[in-house]
Amino acid sequence: MARAAQKRSTARTVTPPPPPPQSMLPSALPEDATREDRAIYRALKILDKRLRKPGPTMCDPLAVERYLHLCLADGDVEKFACLFVNAQHQVIAFEILATGTLDGAAVYPREVVKRALANSAAAVIFAHNHPSGVTKPSVNDRVLTDRLRQALATIDVRVLDHLVVGGRNSPTSFAAHGWL
Repeated sequence: MARAAQKRSTARTVTPPPPPPQSMLPSALPEDATREDRAIYRALKILDKRLRKPGPTMCDPLAVERYLHLCLADGDVEKFACLFVNAQHQVIAFEILATGTLDGAAVYPREVVKRALANSAAAVIFAHNHPSGVTKPSVNDRVLTDRLRQALATIDVRVLDHLVVGGRNSPTSFAAHGWL
């Protein structure tokens, strides 16, 4: 009996905590970056650092909106991105999953599921930009979000929100409108 208890206690292994998530921002700006670009980069670094801190950061939708707006709003082509989070809604990674043209980007549910699994995500927040600056989601945006939500549900990953960002306009949140 004592030998069986000893085997059980020695069979347990302690898994070390995962390393902190790495930033998706470049380590430095090019030397010819404008003053404005440097200011934006510094702001992104601050927001990136805040989002990566353990704690209630992901409970603040405004901070997430601002971060994603800064990352995606200033683009001349459409980009689709995903913020991967753990069960406590702490950031695991931010990735641009698709880059398209002026009015669209091809996003494949299979690829989104693969990235969610690779990041061991419990939930995701989608975001994409509209180069026109208009943040009203299209019918295709809503259909895609529903397809992605269904695909991720098969692996128990929740979609917390989908934000459409663009120019100086405020992002549009699918969750805030009850579309999820």
